[in-house]
Amino acid sequence: MENKLKSSIHIFLVLMTFFFSGCSLNVDIGGFFFPSDLIDSRFKQSEQWNNSHLFKQLTVSSENYQILVAGDSHIGGFAEVSHSEGLKNFTKLVIEAKKPENTAFLIVGDIVSGQKEDFDSLKANLPDYNINPYFLLVGNHDLYFDGWKTFYNYFGSSTYYFSIKTPTFSDLYICLDSGSGTLGVGQLAWLKNVLETERAKYRNCFVFSHVNFFRNRRTGSTNPLVDELYVLMDLFATNRVNLVISGHDHVRSLNYFGFTTYITMDALLDANPNASILKLTVSTTKTSFSFMDLKSLN
Repeated sequence: MENKLKSSIHIFLVLMTFFFSGCSLNVDIGGFFFPSDLIDSRFKQSEQWNNSHLFKQLTVSSENYQILVAGDSHIGGFAEVSHSEGLKNFTKLVIEAKKPENTAFLIVGDIVSGQKEDFDSLKANLPDYNINPYFLLVGNHDLYFDGWKTFYNYFGSSTYYFSIKTPTFSDLYICLDSGSGTLGVGQLAWLKNVLETERAKYRNCFVFSHVNFFRNRRTGSTNPLVDELYVLMDLFATNRVNLVISGHDHVRSLNYFGFTTYITMDALLDANPNASILKLTVSTTKTSFSFMDLKSLN
């Protein structure tokens, strides 16, 4: 308890130092504690988007395919720096994603640091979706500086699903908005409905969320609601969700509950010496994953 209190006081003092020092650091103090757009409001907008845009279905010619997953690139950095910050490892991800063995790639939030200029850098460096499909989730940092407006304007819904169809099977991919630390009432009801009505139609089911379920490093903001995690983990076990993949904590970990494996990934952040990309390989007999160390890539 004493260590937690000291940690909280330390964080508060650091933030207040930034706030009152008059320095040039461009930090969204309010957004650190309370994202400027609440989840229920974002979900309603996402529903509107989904109602006018069909869910994506990717088709592959082989029974085996591979996708890439990464998170926490933080394009723009954490303060007033060059808006090219975070693009080094992000570019490596895009280069890998363009290789013919990869069907698509996902980024599970904290892609940028919320400012419009950072979203502009992201958009300018993404590949052509029609050639190299990608799927984006919002994290808490993407919501800073009123970033949801830009995300929605550029990319649309933050709660959706897509499928990948092989000659024989189809697999379901569910993308969630946990940028506020909670799914909220509407999104949770949507998720339950998707699992109850759609899951049985697919061979595998994979869920993606920014905020991780098992905490190996407790971050200073956007910690998940414990009661909600119990509900979700039971829901995933009941509906045989294969994998839940997330970021947020910047520290890789694997946890298991029932049928489901929970993966927390390393941050794609340029300054992270352990930055990596997760490779998810799906075949007729099994689903496997491995991590690609970005230090090994030029």
